[in-house]
Amino acid sequence: MKKAILMIAMITLTLTSSNAQTETVTSNRDKLMLGFKVGTNYSNVYDTQGENFVADAKFGLVGGAFVSIPIGKFFGVHPEVLFSQKGFKSTGTFLGTPYSLTRITNYIDVPLFVELKPIEFVTILAGPQYSYLLKQKDDFTSGGLTATQIQEFNNANLRKNTFSFILGGDVNIVNMVVGVRAAWDLKSNNGDGTSTTPRYKNMWYQLTLGYRF
Repeated sequence: MKKAILMIAMITLTLTSSNAQTETVTSNRDKLMLGFKVGTNYSNVYDTQGENFVADAKFGLVGGAFVSIPIGKFFGVHPEVLFSQKGFKSTGTFLGTPYSLTRITNYIDVPLFVELKPIEFVTILAGPQYSYLLKQKDDFTSGGLTATQIQEFNNANLRKNTFSFILGGDVNIVNMVVGVRAAWDLKSNNGDGTSTTPRYKNMWYQLTLGYRF
């Protein structure tokens, strides 16, 4: 009899503890969460006009901070501020001479996501991103010529940026967050209220590991 009572007490305690943990985890969807993340971009570029332009993707560093702002249990707003490296490796012809170009671009990316949280462990995100170019490095080779050009940019005018769209998701494992994104450029905002469609558009996949609290 004592063994049965002890077993029932242990089972009750285990179920109570499990339910308490589940409630604690589930309640995270209603909480303001701050976090940091780091990972990699796998980026490329395509020329909307050039038939002889061939580009290969390359890896780059990405890292920064994010905040998840709940709007009820199932929806939220999720802005991020990231340092993000993009670029590509390309080959082509110029005046009949083959060339190769490797470009690395450093951006400050500011995505503004809408969150859909169907379950505690999965968050679906979609929204626009504004990218501010900080630095561009080009390594160019053609025939016997090799050249490197580095340009740095002043981004005092926040209206001058690249407008992109991003779709992705997060897998939430307690305080850890595994993020996956797919994104592509849409427009270049010129800073004076006008915008243009860039001939060369970035497109990239992003994989990150983050910690939230």
